[in-house]
Amino acid sequence: MSIQDNIRHIRASIPDHVRLVAVSKTKPVSDIMKAYDAGQRVFGENKAQEMIGKHPELPGDIAWHFIGHLQSNKVKFMVPFVHMIESVDSFKLLKEINKQAAKVERRIDCLLQFHIASEDTKFGLDMDEAVQIIKSDEFAQMQNIRICGVMGMATFTDNEEVLREEFSRLRKYFHVMKDQYFSGADEFKEISMGMSGDFQLAIEEGSTIVRIGTGIFGARSRGSA
Repeated sequence: MSIQDNIRHIRASIPDHVRLVAVSKTKPVSDIMKAYDAGQRVFGENKAQEMIGKHPELPGDIAWHFIGHLQSNKVKFMVPFVHMIESVDSFKLLKEINKQAAKVERRIDCLLQFHIASEDTKFGLDMDEAVQIIKSDEFAQMQNIRICGVMGMATFTDNEEVLREEFSRLRKYFHVMKDQYFSGADEFKEISMGMSGDFQLAIEEGSTIVRIGTGIFGARSRGSA
């Protein structure tokens, strides 16, 4: 199927309350425009330089989500336009986002990335680290970030039982954070989990944002799929 057909097919298979992020990493602007022309407006990138380079070449109404491990020295280049940084995996990074966003008078939506996979190569906070951030005096003073929920990357496996357990764990983390620290924050509502091969399972476990790349654009242009 074409990129446009893939977009329509996936949209028809997910509930209205679930947001689709088209993961366009390694893909050319021409492919992104095909998805855009099919009505897609939310795109995700996991390399800072790639997103920064693509942004000026594409329509201004695209909502860019950053979904990869982000180095602090790259933050200043994306805060003028990024819609959401899903992969906040350290207090150091959150501080830098707040600092750079203040300079351009923006408030950046962020998700706290939790480590839920069995693979040590995945980034993310544990619950103790997240609580330390939220309870800190410094966090209470941050005016240029907005925590909107949680994000996690599951183990790269076809084992449905493993995936369901990891997605369920992230959902539990979300509810702990919501009930104990964000009960009055309407914006704290997002659970970003699920990719091309497991997004339906993730939705069953409570996902509100799915990140789909190969299911839309086909195999990666370079590197692994």
